Amino acid sequence: MIGMEQREMSRAGRAVSAVGLGTWQLGADWGEVAESDAFAVLDAAVESGVTFFDTADVYGDGRSERLIGRYLKDRPDAGVFVATKMGRRVEQVPENYTLDNFRAWNDRSRAHLGVDTLDLVQLHCPPTPVHSSDEVYDALDTLVAEERIAAYGVSVESCAEALTALARPGVVSVQIILNPFRTKPLEEVLPAARAAGVGIIARVPLASGLLSGAYTEDTVFAADDHRTYNRHGEAFDQGETFSGVDYRTGVAAAVAFAGLAPEGATPAQTALRWILQQPGVSSVIPGARSVGQVRANAAAAGLPPLSPPVLDAVRELYDSRLRASVHPRW
Repeated sequence: MIGMEQREMSRAGRAVSAVGLGTWQLGADWGEVAESDAFAVLDAAVESGVTFFDTADVYGDGRSERLIGRYLKDRPDAGVFVATKMGRRVEQVPENYTLDNFRAWNDRSRAHLGVDTLDLVQLHCPPTPVHSSDEVYDALDTLVAEERIAAYGVSVESCAEALTALARPGVVSVQIILNPFRTKPLEEVLPAARAAGVGIIARVPLASGLLSGAYTEDTVFAADDHRTYNRHGEAFDQGETFSGVDYRTGVAAAVAFAGLAPEGATPAQTALRWILQQPGVSSVIPGARSVGQVRANAAAAGLPPLSPPVLDAVRELYDSRLRASVHPRW
């Protein structure tokens, strides 16, 4: 097993690997992933030093959680901290975010993951008013007291939602989209999280693969892949697909970004390294469909820091091509 930098999430009292593993793709919405391939991905992550898996009850309607649970049953020594999420399996109205529902959702996730106490449960991008509800946080505190969950956090769509959640003393982590094509969290969210001792989990780090540099305007994704059916927010928040960047614009920007990759680093690794250099980031959680992707992503944690000229060029690329369409929305 390869060692990897571990970063403290102070309020959680736990450390997580700088590069984690996002497991949406093991459930659904990215095309089919066979069970054998899923287990190979999980195994490669652990062998690469990854100690943080991020999943959700809605990924494949529980398939992702079940696969992780089965894997960790066979690897009890893996030392993996598992974060799951709840709330997206029901109609998205604040009235559904109740203690009774939370208990039922937790029971399902605990069964899937094969644990009595969930390491970390995150509200899964709930309706904006939920982030301001005293009753919701009281309910989450109750789940901790009942030892159904060890800690809770939030996954958000916008910086405003993140700042609202950061003000709550029980929140141990905020998961937010952060990558070279979505930089607004650097302004207020990351500094506030650092000051509060709240972990930042950076999701959609490769802008749904755009930052890998592997796509062209003619790339065709499967019909059951959200990069086909959610480009304009038809199924869920548009920001979850290509970070909300118009596809054609994103492909062109990705070509420019690839030109900034240092020698010995791929464009995807450069994007991950950029995120890891942002003060306050606890873990970045790229997904992976193959063992090779897992290993390459994990290797980004060991790359040298990007140079100031590269950081300046990334900022200029964002400001000139993407800021106007992305920055005001999230």
